[in-house]
Amino acid sequence: MSEMESGGCAVFDTAIGTCGIAWNAQAVIAVQLPEATAAATRERMLRSTGALPESTPPPFVQAAIEGVRALMQGAPRDLCEVPLDMTGVPEFHQRVYAIARRIAPGQLRTYGDVAEELGDKGLSRAVGQALGRNPFAPIVPCHRVVAANGKPGGFSGGGGALTKLRMLAIEGAAPGGTPSLFD
Repeated sequence: MSEMESGGCAVFDTAIGTCGIAWNAQAVIAVQLPEATAAATRERMLRSTGALPESTPPPFVQAAIEGVRALMQGAPRDLCEVPLDMTGVPEFHQRVYAIARRIAPGQLRTYGDVAEELGDKGLSRAVGQALGRNPFAPIVPCHRVVAANGKPGGFSGGGGALTKLRMLAIEGAAPGGTPSLFD
């Protein structure tokens, strides 16, 4: 089986740091937001994907990389065209991710909003847990889901809530009207 058939991985620079991406022949299997170093980004991503060769991204992955770069520079990209491999992703998480993918850049929803769309406002905590395990950020824009009190809520990407706030500031969104720390 060739690398194109079995998949691969690559790291790439964005306005917020070095991200990682992994793929198989049909779809993206993981995206990693920046860690402290490019090596740490790659390492964290490969912990979830298993060993993959670093290789030249095929066209659909290159398009995803360019989309992520554009988004991180403030372009209003929703990245819904990027194919994602949800194999092994629990069905509930897939439903949460589908809702999150419909949130437009610069817009925010609360964990409760997403839970309510799933049919039960009591699922807010489960929504937060699903988003905390999102293997596709920012293609699945979990950073656009915030706490009901206007605070950013948790964020599992490197840098935690500060990275979430930075990504939201790039998109022109401010949870709870909080001014950006990055202007």
